[in-house]
Amino acid sequence: MTPATSFRGQRVALFGLGGSGLSTAKSLLAGGADLLAWDDAPASVEKARAAGVPVADLRDVDFARCDCLVLAPGVPLTHPVPHWTVEKARAAGVEIIGDIEVFCRERRGIAPDSALVAITGTNGKSTTTALIAHVLRSAGVDVQMGGNIGVPILDLAPPSEACIHVVECSSYQIDLAPTLDPTVGLLLNLSEDHLERHGTMENYAAIKQRLVARSRTAVIGVDDALCAAIADRVEGAGVHVRRISARHHVPKGIYAEGSELFCETEGKTREVADLGGVGSLRGAHNAQNAAAAMAACLALGLSAESVARGLQTFPGLAHRMEQVGQAGRVLFVNDSKATNTDSAEQALASFPSDIYWILGGKAKTGGIASLQPFFDRVAKAYLIGEAAEMFAETLRDVPHEIAGTMEQAVERAHEDAALSRAEEPVVLLSPACASFDQYANFEVRGDHFRRLVQERIKNLP
Repeated sequence: MTPATSFRGQRVALFGLGGSGLSTAKSLLAGGADLLAWDDAPASVEKARAAGVPVADLRDVDFARCDCLVLAPGVPLTHPVPHWTVEKARAAGVEIIGDIEVFCRERRGIAPDSALVAITGTNGKSTTTALIAHVLRSAGVDVQMGGNIGVPILDLAPPSEACIHVVECSSYQIDLAPTLDPTVGLLLNLSEDHLERHGTMENYAAIKQRLVARSRTAVIGVDDALCAAIADRVEGAGVHVRRISARHHVPKGIYAEGSELFCETEGKTREVADLGGVGSLRGAHNAQNAAAAMAACLALGLSAESVARGLQTFPGLAHRMEQVGQAGRVLFVNDSKATNTDSAEQALASFPSDIYWILGGKAKTGGIASLQPFFDRVAKAYLIGEAAEMFAETLRDVPHEIAGTMEQAVERAHEDAALSRAEEPVVLLSPACASFDQYANFEVRGDHFRRLVQERIKNLP
């Protein structure tokens, strides 16, 4: 844990006692804050009370007597409407911050020269966070990894010059971190997302820009127009910018051509890594993630050779193009995190042909029509969940069957893929759907797929 000693003696109101909120409450208490915490969910309040957190209904608290309101990232700050605690804090002139900001203030107070790597983007931020942490650990560096990726930032060890904190940041967290100032800040990409919380694409992009605006080094993907413009603005404001691309050459940057990564410095270009054969980094989207990791680790003082070695051994993340097994020539890939067509497109683009595609669930707006350019890569599709009938109509020119359940889909896909003459046919779970019709979340769905695959492989003659 990181005790928030910079808040010692301050009267702090905290709302939201889920995972990161409860972690923040404990950090503030450990640091000596005078804390009053609350949540609209009675079960969360009781859990916090049992953990020794002082709870009080913030409706009855005079915010004018508070130094700040700490808001959990899942609580609306601006859209669709500000939460009632936000309205109370603003009326009292009290600042509103979140857990990332608490950590940043503690870092400046106790270890201002410690290294902080912060990663954001619409897609790929979890993989890039894990990849950077893996490369650093492979080089013998003490790493603390957390944030939006799973471990709340204040559950990590305190900042120190002996370790590097590698932290994934959501737009919700950045919106509550006005002084976020990482050693290396990464903005990977931007596409339409979370507009129900930020109102417009312009607001969403402006919030993401904050992560790199105060960075010592900003690593920015320039394969979309919004990020390319942000790179120019941030550089114009005096920040050192390293551009990355998975599509084209970038001057003074790092870019991918196929599986190879190239770095240009001082007018000279050299190959710095080859991702060929690294199954966990298949596809152009992962080439961008690898380029980002290379740029970040170079900025932290690692050699390109050391980074390249680390990339070669990256195991990948669960449910994100996760290779869960192989039966003869048939490769099984768990991409359950692909809950929309943008993510499923990246998965389909990673294999040139002979895809035995398991998809379906609770459909998003627009269905899968946008994936038609990739249908010729699909040997056969196996449809599950409530979207099956609708997707079958879109896939009318593609061999397909309505499997209904994951069990049936895995069985039929394996049987068909085993008959393929391809060098490496792939059974790909990339649903392009939410999971909530059949599963609690995408993790449970992916775990079920993995378990079914492993049982089949175990029972093969």
